[in-house]
Amino acid sequence: MNRKADRNAEDVPTPSHNEPERKIESYSMLAPRMKKIYFDFYSETYKKSTLDRKTKELLAISASLTAKCQGCLEGHIKKAIKLGATKDEISETIAIAMGVGAAAVVDVTDIAAANLNLKHY
Repeated sequence: MNRKADRNAEDVPTPSHNEPERKIESYSMLAPRMKKIYFDFYSETYKKSTLDRKTKELLAISASLTAKCQGCLEGHIKKAIKLGATKDEISETIAIAMGVGAAAVVDVTDIAAANLNLKHY
């Protein structure tokens, strides 16, 4: 008998509504050496270059959305606003991410249809 298959919702601990919200510590499972390598790379990507910093933050908002990184998203929205990004610029950035996300759904379903020799329409 497969114990994993026998699990039900009662086996999974769920947070109580009365429990205080816990602070999620970033990078808590990453070795210090790897954390340093990551931060060195990350810092390098935000140095002065061809793209201005506000544009980089708008790109980071879009990337955060497609990567589904909530902490990244909030941090990059704050930075973009601080750098002068307007509501319209942020909205357009989000719309572009939505478009790419929708296109990704179309892409994977097209590939699945081709792999399965299906054509619905």
